[in-house]
Amino acid sequence: MREETALARFACPACGGEATWHPQRGKLVCAHCGTESPAPDGADVAITEHDLAAALAELATAPRGWQAQKRSVRCQSCRAVSVLDPSRQAQNCEFCGSAQLLAYDESEPAFRPGSVLPFKVGGTDARERIRRWYGGRWLAPSALKRKALTDTAQGIYLPYWTFDARADARWTAEAGHYYYATEMRLRDGRMRAEQVRKVRWTPASGTLTLPFDDDLVSASVGVHPGLLRAIEPFPTAELRPYDPSFVAGWVVERYQVELPTAVLRAREAMERKLIAACAARVPGDTHRNLRVAADWSGQTFKHVLVPVWLLTYDYGHRSFQCAINGVTGKIDGEYPKSPWKIAVLVLTILVFLAVMASLSGR
Repeated sequence: MREETALARFACPACGGEATWHPQRGKLVCAHCGTESPAPDGADVAITEHDLAAALAELATAPRGWQAQKRSVRCQSCRAVSVLDPSRQAQNCEFCGSAQLLAYDESEPAFRPGSVLPFKVGGTDARERIRRWYGGRWLAPSALKRKALTDTAQGIYLPYWTFDARADARWTAEAGHYYYATEMRLRDGRMRAEQVRKVRWTPASGTLTLPFDDDLVSASVGVHPGLLRAIEPFPTAELRPYDPSFVAGWVVERYQVELPTAVLRAREAMERKLIAACAARVPGDTHRNLRVAADWSGQTFKHVLVPVWLLTYDYGHRSFQCAINGVTGKIDGEYPKSPWKIAVLVLTILVFLAVMASLSGR
């Protein structure tokens, strides 16, 4: 049976105004009078790890909805779905800046997040980090650095899936051991004795148990994947049980990567790590014909929300993004390069190489 979405209003206990989550204070704060209200600490509530096989078999009955009144809009440009408080009027997409927003009607509510990682980096701190980051991009156009881009940075909760598993693997391979033999080679018309590296191949095998804990799979389409990988990891040990008060006043992206697809991506990433770990166990100097067979157990997952500060802007005919991990403050971004500065850099390198060549020829 589908759960009905609960309606929740986070009103200030003093004046009745809207209270939103404040990263630095770690509380709900009224924007009108400044009154602080404690958010649920979840200290006595364990973060639930859901059995993966059971969840895939019972997708239709999983808890859904946000436990608070929300509305959704979809960007017709980047396809991201933003989940907003009813009172918030979205004029532009938080992810790409497009004004092509349409109301998004879900065929059924989204899976309810099981946990959330609240913001710790506040807006003022985030914008200052972006200013410093752009200030260090020497190749960026000077006009870009003069723009007040940081004023448009937005705090957003992004959807992720996390996966746990245990792999009990058996591997076989051919281990290569280097050795050197003396051989006569023709060099400059004369036979010379040289040391030649060769490989002695021997069979090798072994077992390996590798646990995986909270391997992350992004379910966002609004933020460029390379940026998310650059600002990961998110400290999942600090996750709190989901409560709508944590996302009050913030934009939340609805997941666009469904659970079955995320499972496949997680397994592919885990298998790559497992093969690399087995390869590291092969003795000798090199190896070939590595084969790995694994039994998988303890497969669980969570649907979580993580905080990101996002700046999206257009320069010329291209769109760029800069992202900050809302907990650790790690930053990465994209930026245009000035052709004039690139030309100066190349010219400087050529002059330097010419001077070095002239000095070495004396």
